[in-house]
Amino acid sequence: MPIVPNKVAERIVAGIRRFQPIIASAKARDVGESDTVIIVTDMLSEVFGYDKYSEVTSETSIRGTWCDLAIKLDGAIEFLIEVKAIGSELKESHTKQAVDYSANQGTDWVILTNAEVWRIYKVTFAKPIAHELVLEIIFPDMNPKKSSDVELLYHLTREGWLRSALGEFHTQQQALSRFFLGAIILSDPVLEVARRELRRFSPDVKINTEQIKSVLVQEVLKREVVEGEKADEARKKLNKAASRLLRTKSSKPAIERPVSPASAKEETELEEDKQTEQNDEDTHP
Repeated sequence: MPIVPNKVAERIVAGIRRFQPIIASAKARDVGESDTVIIVTDMLSEVFGYDKYSEVTSETSIRGTWCDLAIKLDGAIEFLIEVKAIGSELKESHTKQAVDYSANQGTDWVILTNAEVWRIYKVTFAKPIAHELVLEIIFPDMNPKKSSDVELLYHLTREGWLRSALGEFHTQQQALSRFFLGAIILSDPVLEVARRELRRFSPDVKINTEQIKSVLVQEVLKREVVEGEKADEARKKLNKAASRLLRTKSSKPAIERPVSPASAKEETELEEDKQTEQNDEDTHP
């Protein structure tokens, strides 16, 4: 979680206490979309720290239609905000509308909200356009005494945006996604470590990495984790990261390091295992 500056934390805490009863009252009165936009605009200013006169823009024109709000910093639109009436349930059609606005405007981020629920989506400009729910905030559930809730709201603040807090949160989410973890588990380095550990446990049994991978895919991991577009995307990202690391290492001069007896023994065992496997393949083609 990010470190929230004291002044920002104080503003968020005050904003939670101020707007929770306002939202409850507006929902009880079943106010319409235009009144909800007013509440959201005030929240963007008083809770999240944007200047509502210069940084919160209303009725942004996008290819002949209008998005309710946009955040503009230094003259550039950073993200769009589509607002629905406070009593409305946020539906998939609303998400599609918001993402379409973002895609047509060329912004990476879009928010869909009814003042009560705030959903933040990351838009990926691929073919086709993709989107991912990065963060959902139920504002009436926020507790001003809980630092975790204050930190959660910080991701949407002006200060957090300028420090790329939302982008870093998204990156962390991706790193901990089941698809990325599945790709790591099935990567050659991890499979090799598993093989070595199994060899310690059963030194007389010869196991290769393909056998381990087969068991993991068929019996341990869920199919949705290792198959499909998201799994393929995770593998591509892992391969790119590995390639970057390899290029970085190859560009640096080699530094000789002392080898400990334990690590030397492990390397010897590894070479012996590989040689044994090769001999087995030659003997039993």
